[in-house]
Amino acid sequence: MEIGIGLVIGLVAGLVAGYFGIQAGMKSKKQALIDEMNAKADQEIKKAQNTAKRIVEEAESRNENIKQRKIQEAKDRFNKMRGDFEREKAEKMVSVKERELEIKGLEKDLQNKEEKLRDRIKDLDNRSTDLDSKEAEINVIRENLDKQLKVVARRKEELEAANEERIKALENISKLTEAEAKDQLLEAIKHKAQTEAMALVKETITQAKGDANKEAKKIIIQTIQRMASEYTIENTVSVFQLDSDDMKGQIIGREGRNIRALEAATGAEIVVDDTPEAIVISSFDPIRREVARLSLKKLVADGRIHPARIEEVVAKTRKQLDEQIVEIGERTVIELGIHGLNAYLIKMVGRMRFRSSYGQNLLKHSIETANLCGIMAAELGLSPKQAKTAKRAGLLHDIGKVSEEETELSHAILGMQLCEKYGETPVICNAVGAHHDEIEMNNIISPLVQACDAISGARPGARREILESYLKRIGELEELAMAYEGVQKAFAMQAGRDLRVIVEAEKVTDQHADDLAFMISQKIQEEMQYPGQIKVTVIREKRAVQFAR
Repeated sequence: MEIGIGLVIGLVAGLVAGYFGIQAGMKSKKQALIDEMNAKADQEIKKAQNTAKRIVEEAESRNENIKQRKIQEAKDRFNKMRGDFEREKAEKMVSVKERELEIKGLEKDLQNKEEKLRDRIKDLDNRSTDLDSKEAEINVIRENLDKQLKVVARRKEELEAANEERIKALENISKLTEAEAKDQLLEAIKHKAQTEAMALVKETITQAKGDANKEAKKIIIQTIQRMASEYTIENTVSVFQLDSDDMKGQIIGREGRNIRALEAATGAEIVVDDTPEAIVISSFDPIRREVARLSLKKLVADGRIHPARIEEVVAKTRKQLDEQIVEIGERTVIELGIHGLNAYLIKMVGRMRFRSSYGQNLLKHSIETANLCGIMAAELGLSPKQAKTAKRAGLLHDIGKVSEEETELSHAILGMQLCEKYGETPVICNAVGAHHDEIEMNNIISPLVQACDAISGARPGARREILESYLKRIGELEELAMAYEGVQKAFAMQAGRDLRVIVEAEKVTDQHADDLAFMISQKIQEEMQYPGQIKVTVIREKRAVQFAR
């Protein structure tokens, strides 16, 4: 038991000793760690102190550099300001010196002017002296002249008295008074002068006419030689070629409905005969003939030929032909160098391509007249502006022939009105209206246009009077039929031997159609002259159209 207690006490004592030993060891380690940390802290403090010292030194060095730079900048600025001041001072000194020199120069100029004025005064004094002496001489001369004038007046009175005595003596001898003798003498002189003047005027006029005729012929010949062109007489028929004769049946249609529809839509006559692979399109109006030809060309190429299709194609062809007419007009004015022409007049110029005058193509005739006017104006020595005006008037002189208006006016007056309406100058309007002497000419361009129009139409083969009268008769025939109420279209065919009148079904009955044909035929007999006979055919077509929707 005691042994056990001793052992426990020993163990407890060992444990306590061990504990205190451990505590002592830990304290020594802790103290060593603290000492190490203190040493490191002292090193860091020394490093921080060294770094702070270095920063302070660098800052002081930088401040010193800045201070030195600012001082240097201040010195440089001061030196610059001092240099500027000295330069300005030097410039002012120079300007002052220049001013002094200028003042000295002005003073010298004033002195020179004073000297000149003194010399001028001396000259004026000398001249005054000379004038006084000359005035004295003039007075002496005046006195002498007065004396001579008195002598002349006295001698004049003596001569007048002697002349009166001589006149009285002559009156006694001739038994005439002075006034009667003077009148007879003046009358004789006047008669002689008139006779000589008339002879001189007559001789001058004769010579001038001869020279003018020679010069005019020379100018016309030169103009014609410079402007030569060929002519092709316009016909009233066109031949349309077919690939085969089988197409003729399609063009005619069942019971002739296709060809009737084509003739009614175009106003041209379609002649289908035995000519192989060809049909004839006949019309006095070239535009109608061209519409028919182009429509046939499209229909044959398409292959669908029936009345509805024919009307559609003809309408499109007319529209295309109108566009082509405008293009022809624009191309013509561009080729002639004419600018600023109204769009409607350009269209009328294009229509000339499909119109003939006495068998001569109207557009070719107008172009040639325009060129002749320009050339002749140059030959006559007119200005370039007048030459352009003459060319413009030459192109437009027959514009009234293609007017779309129905009027009784002549083509010259109608053309003048069109030119006035669409802004042409009075000179051009007068030239257009006066080229057939229907109004008075008031400028040099008018006779020029008239002469060039005659030159263009006078070429051998250029015109054909018969064709023009034929076209006029055909036009009158159609106008006569159109005058009746209810008539929609009228077409003269078969060279004027067949008149086809298309009436509106709503306004004209079948019975009235018979009466209308009779009235038109009677009016033709009464008012027109024509060879053979004219067949009048009135066509009334009733169409009923509905749509299934």
